[in-house]
Amino acid sequence: MKIRNFCKIDRRNFYLANNIKLALKLNLDGVYFPSFNKDLKHLNYIIPKKFIIIGSAHNLREIGVKERQNVKEIFLSSLFKDNGNYLGLNKFKLLSNYSKKDIIALGGISKKNVKIISLTKSIGFAGISYFR
Repeated sequence: MKIRNFCKIDRRNFYLANNIKLALKLNLDGVYFPSFNKDLKHLNYIIPKKFIIIGSAHNLREIGVKERQNVKEIFLSSLFKDNGNYLGLNKFKLLSNYSKKDIIALGGISKKNVKIISLTKSIGFAGISYFR
């Protein structure tokens, strides 16, 4: 509750990972579904208009799951080589074309390669390396 109140005062969105019931109960801004969450039970809930559902995906199958979960935005990872299973620019662009949802680039993004994201249709990016 303290974190939620702080976020409201500071005008920041607060998303809870993987627990839509609790996010709705606490009147949060939304929920985040990781790539391993393939559950569709939340479609039975009455969801307020301002409540946002976001999720992450790593391949075409997971993009399809996120679309069935009715997420608003999909974090597609990993764009650049940061771990063993990165997509690369071409595969990232190809996968992002299969979705009508907003795509956010994720993974391996640094100050050196951030300008390359403009070559994709992603609406934004997120990455730990960039903010270090």
